[in-house]
Amino acid sequence: MTESTIPGALVQGAENDVMEALEADVAVPQPSRARDSMKIVLRFVVVFVLFCIAWEALKFIAGSPWRFSTAEGAWLNLLWFPPLDFKIASDLNMPHLWDIFGALIQPAQRNGPPLVNVLAQAAVVTMQAALVGFLLGTLFGLALGTLFAHSTLLERALVPYVVASQTIPILAIAPMVVVWLKAGWWSVAILAAYLCFFPVTINTLRGLRSPDPRAIELLKSYAATTWAILWKVRYPSALPYIFTALKIAVTTSIVGAIIGELPSGIREGLGGAILNFNQYYAITPPKLWATILFTAVVGILFFISITLVERLMLRNMRKLEG
Repeated sequence: MTESTIPGALVQGAENDVMEALEADVAVPQPSRARDSMKIVLRFVVVFVLFCIAWEALKFIAGSPWRFSTAEGAWLNLLWFPPLDFKIASDLNMPHLWDIFGALIQPAQRNGPPLVNVLAQAAVVTMQAALVGFLLGTLFGLALGTLFAHSTLLERALVPYVVASQTIPILAIAPMVVVWLKAGWWSVAILAAYLCFFPVTINTLRGLRSPDPRAIELLKSYAATTWAILWKVRYPSALPYIFTALKIAVTTSIVGAIIGELPSGIREGLGGAILNFNQYYAITPPKLWATILFTAVVGILFFISITLVERLMLRNMRKLEG
């Protein structure tokens, strides 16, 4: 056995010794995956139903007078006068939920397609920029977090600037980015990446420093290289931290993309739809609320996608360890 092959052989033999330390960091007990998933769905449905009840209850108590109308649209007598009068609960500020959901199947414009079709096409445009921004922000955040985890000097020097970057309102940065990169698709992606990289950077740094020091010292005693320790101990232990950051980043990428569409002049995305319906809010408030609801659904789908990837990766890691 040559000198160059000794470290590799020793590191390979040490994997079984550090496996127990890794299990404590990456293993997530799952007594019943299907049952846990059903509980999450049930809780979401219950919270949503309670929110709808609270919304309509507030309108019933302090909203605008309720009316009935016939199929021909002729107004009948008033059905209900709320005992209180809160401006926030008026039909202008808080439309009825059935009006909001009904707006989705009504034409967005006269003789046009249903609003839900228009929003679906707009969501595709926004999601493209958001996904690119999410990938860019994730890669940049992973690189920064890894760099900081291995260099205390760089961490102390640069982390304050990373934190300071998030104190600047994105609405102030968006016009400058559009001017620098010209109005277009890439400026929207960069703004989405700007909101994504911060949580990934901080959680990657925390995750890479979370392993049991004994596992790291054990690998070092077997002459393991820095890269070997990074891939065999630090990154596996950091995965729960990283995925927590990714769940935050993937939803903020939607926000960054929508905000970026406004100064960039892109009107085909959700940002353009929000701006358009905001101009006619006094006439048709349910359309703006329906657009906001549709945008929230897109963000939830992004969040669920990252959650599924997280479960798949952690499950495969446990199989490899077993």
